[in-house]
Amino acid sequence: MSATTGLHGENANLSMGIFAAWRSVALGAVFCLTLSFAAISAAGESRAADKLRLGVQKTGTFAWELAVIKAQGLAAKADLDLEVTELASTEAAKIALMGGSVDLIISDWLWVARERGLSSNLVFKPYSTALGAVMVPADSPVKTLEGLSGKALGVAGGPLDKSWLMLRAYTQKDGLDLKARASVVFGAPALLYEKAAHGELDANLNFWNYAVALEARGFRRLIGIDEVERALGAKGPLAIVGYVFDESLAKSRGPALERFFAIAHEAKDTLARSDADWLRIGKELGVSDPKELALYRKAYVEGIPRRPVEEEAADAAALYGVLREIGGPELVGAATQLNPGTFYKGPAGQTPAER
Repeated sequence: MSATTGLHGENANLSMGIFAAWRSVALGAVFCLTLSFAAISAAGESRAADKLRLGVQKTGTFAWELAVIKAQGLAAKADLDLEVTELASTEAAKIALMGGSVDLIISDWLWVARERGLSSNLVFKPYSTALGAVMVPADSPVKTLEGLSGKALGVAGGPLDKSWLMLRAYTQKDGLDLKARASVVFGAPALLYEKAAHGELDANLNFWNYAVALEARGFRRLIGIDEVERALGAKGPLAIVGYVFDESLAKSRGPALERFFAIAHEAKDTLARSDADWLRIGKELGVSDPKELALYRKAYVEGIPRRPVEEEAADAAALYGVLREIGGPELVGAATQLNPGTFYKGPAGQTPAER
């Protein structure tokens, strides 16, 4: 019999441990609640620039890239005025986008597909393929997923977390129902990280950054969600999270949007090769060990999308059926297949049929 629980007030102060930085670093030292990167002409005079309003969570790598954009003056060079609004959570970001207070956020393609089924015109552009993993202590007797039976398994997020659903689908192929066989504990990523680090969990399915932190503490990967994706039908690295915006933005400000994507990609490439930027990020995260910081950098760089969007869309369509079967309408809505217009294909790439 399973024991599925959630973590709320209990031991909440644990989340103020080593990864308190992930909840405050992203914008605290770089941005105020709302900050505009105004384009300045070579003569030093302000000029009208194309404004894009970005909704950015307090935690996350998007803030690292915006710091690079700011430091290198990339927005000004691209004739963009980036207005950054700091948001507390993924749900707050969704509300801000749907309410019209921001133009673009980071979210997942499953949510975009669900909203398109409700007659919205949201689209998704891959942002990162970095994924989490199931982590266990180095000396854990658990060697396979079957070994999680009867064990305390922390799952970051909730029952409809995409990684959790994919892991369940993967194990069910071999007749293992983790939901029923393991003692599943849902909770905030930082809290579960702390509990795993203090030996209060036998295993932890967590986001990539916390998986890296556990690896730095000697934990080992039982399985990565990238491996799960491939087993479920993906042919390559698939971004779960991406830039999300309305098609109307692409129609009205398509050139500005493309310039933004260009400088965002330039910022990613800068982070891939810049030792100085990673020293800064390490200070913000409170990571002083070069080996641990190298793990973060490796995971981040490997997560930069490199495949054509058509390939990512095809893999997403393949996984959609799996996720729909296990998550049901609560996860995906009434649609039986991935809406073909979910993935953004450029200013001229969305066809009437896809819309």
